[in-house]
Amino acid sequence: MGTAPGTGHQDPSAEVLAEAAAAFGLLASPARLHIVWALTQGESDVTGLAERVGGALPAVSQHLTKLKLAGLVRSRREGRRQVYFVDAAEQGAVVDVVRLLIGRLAERDAPGAVPAPRLRGL
Repeated sequence: MGTAPGTGHQDPSAEVLAEAAAAFGLLASPARLHIVWALTQGESDVTGLAERVGGALPAVSQHLTKLKLAGLVRSRREGRRQVYFVDAAEQGAVVDVVRLLIGRLAERDAPGAVPAPRLRGL
């Protein structure tokens, strides 16, 4: 682990970088990104998420399991249902990145917006 020149800050370990890459890799799925986006707007159970993101219940449930394992999503039991949410205190930076990126891309695609280059295929 080295020090960034002129900053005095330590570079993150390979383990930390690998964990971060894995978390961002999970968000590379449009379905998972949509789920996280939806949960930044408010908590929901799997049925509500499936309806909102247009996915099959088993698929949304599998996505939520992976997002939970990565620590990007949490859940709590309310009676017989499991309610999912993004813990802003724990994942505030990730939530901010998701909101910022999707918000900017949505603005770019708004009617009357000047077309910008697309990122597909990078």
